[in-house]
Amino acid sequence: MSDSVQDDLDLKDALDAGQMQPVLSWLEEKAAHEVAEEMQRLNPVQAALLWRLLGRDTALEVFEELDSHQQQQLLSGMRDSHFRELVEHMDPDDRARLLGEAPAGFVRKVLAGLSHRERAMTAALLGYPDDSVGRVMSPEVVTVHETTPVGDILQVVRRKGLDAETIDLLAVVDSSRKLVGVLSLSEVVMGDPELTAGDLADTQAPTLDVAEDAEMAARLVQETNRLGLLVVDSEHRVLGVLTVDDALELIEEADTEDVARQAGALPTGGHYLSASVLRLARLRVVWLLILIIAATLTVSVLQLFESSLERVTALALFIPLLVGTGGNVGAQAATSAVRALAIGEVRSSDVLRVAWRESRVGLLLGVILGALAFGAGWFVAGPAVGATVGISVVLVCMWAATVGSVMPLAARAVNIDPAVISAPMVTTLVDATGLVIYFLVAAWFLGL
Repeated sequence: MSDSVQDDLDLKDALDAGQMQPVLSWLEEKAAHEVAEEMQRLNPVQAALLWRLLGRDTALEVFEELDSHQQQQLLSGMRDSHFRELVEHMDPDDRARLLGEAPAGFVRKVLAGLSHRERAMTAALLGYPDDSVGRVMSPEVVTVHETTPVGDILQVVRRKGLDAETIDLLAVVDSSRKLVGVLSLSEVVMGDPELTAGDLADTQAPTLDVAEDAEMAARLVQETNRLGLLVVDSEHRVLGVLTVDDALELIEEADTEDVARQAGALPTGGHYLSASVLRLARLRVVWLLILIIAATLTVSVLQLFESSLERVTALALFIPLLVGTGGNVGAQAATSAVRALAIGEVRSSDVLRVAWRESRVGLLLGVILGALAFGAGWFVAGPAVGATVGISVVLVCMWAATVGSVMPLAARAVNIDPAVISAPMVTTLVDATGLVIYFLVAAWFLGL
């Protein structure tokens, strides 16, 4: 058994038995993110017990590492004084993320407990659209006027940096707070004291529009290899910053959601072990109902070609081989297309290029797999059935790869999340259409 699992089991046992000293010793050895990870593996009572053992500063660090669902659980069980203290010391972007998924009554309680400054920053973030970078940015940025001498910039950082999200990224602005350029702390330290902030500022640094999609903004931070990107409004005034740590969290959330949707389920929106069995079933059953209804297409196709099956019963033996192969090829193509869209490698306008590319991939796969299917068909039912199965596999592989790759791009073109075009959905569609191809080939080759 691994150490992490053993620690988890010992922690649960100690909390249930009321043995606090071993738990305190365990807490002294763990970083905030490790404590948060273990808390999300505990039930609500155990998590609340562990929380009460944390020191004040550590508690805040651990709290910000938790998912929003567990944050709400902990806050709901606190007395008003502790509640207000905790939400007051949260970063505005973390607070906005918590409130964005909370019930209206909970939101009002949190906002009522904040100071005027923190309430104003949080309300401003909540005013932006849910999926925009404005909702997830930090409004606390160190700004430096362009005329400030380099030798004086450190004084500005010391004065403003205590409340800032980061001091490694400085916004150089003019008198109307419009962004002039970006300056790093290392450039300040190493710069000529006789120069000004405007002289050193990188005026070509990329920025993010406040209304830009949050996931796309996060991927831009990743692609540019920067510590963060400044967020500006339509008049290029500085509003906030999206730092690399927040960007990575956004990318992880987006990828987790895509994986869930591609598997034919809705994302849980939190730690897997903190979700109830009922919630997990509810998130999965929707797509399963849709898919089982769609699967009736396959039954309809079989009914349509029932007479062909009665005349050449050997055709039925290869239906699982055909639909399984087509479904797998389509699922591979769909997964590749969704991933390429997510990281910006292809766009909806590339649909013809992608379709042409994948159809050739499907042809190559079909030739290889079809040769094996031909051999199997010949061995079981003779050369005519073998040829029918082999040719069908080639055509189905081409069709499945093309359809699987085109569907996510078409979804993006009409503003539907490409991840909704899940592998199970593609497989179900290819099953039905693949059978049509199979029986048409059989009708032509066997004279049915």
